[in-house]
Amino acid sequence: MSGPPVPGHAERVRRLARVMDSAVGIPGTRVRFGLDAVLGLVPGVGDVVGAAAAGYVVLAAARLGAPASVLLRMLVNVGVDTLVGSVPLLGDLFDLGWRSNTRNVALLERHLADPRGARAASRAVVVGVLVGLALLAAAGIFLVVALLRALLALAT
Repeated sequence: MSGPPVPGHAERVRRLARVMDSAVGIPGTRVRFGLDAVLGLVPGVGDVVGAAAAGYVVLAAARLGAPASVLLRMLVNVGVDTLVGSVPLLGDLFDLGWRSNTRNVALLERHLADPRGARAASRAVVVGVLVGLALLAAAGIFLVVALLRALLALAT
């Protein structure tokens, strides 16, 4: 950590999340979007700029004392937003609903209100993500082995 929490830091993070995720409403609907969705329309560069802004939220959380499990969960949110957001068209639609900055501010606020509960919940999510990734890797290996066996059977 790089020093004591900065007064007003949490409010700046809330405002940034609002600007990035839900600053503008579409009249007659409940749909809101922010700068992240607009930036996502610029191929490549927009998603990088959005990820940088999201990185600020994660750094602010670290400065406010969020534990590693909460920070890792925030990074997963940013990673999903950046990865899926980089897919043309699908990513732009995804940006309207995922709102990683808003999710991360909620995680930070939960940590500030209940540090112990936020840490436990975040650890559970991190473990779930790691188990899911391990299962995906195992399934991928299984499919490659099955494909190689099938190809060898055809060759003989």
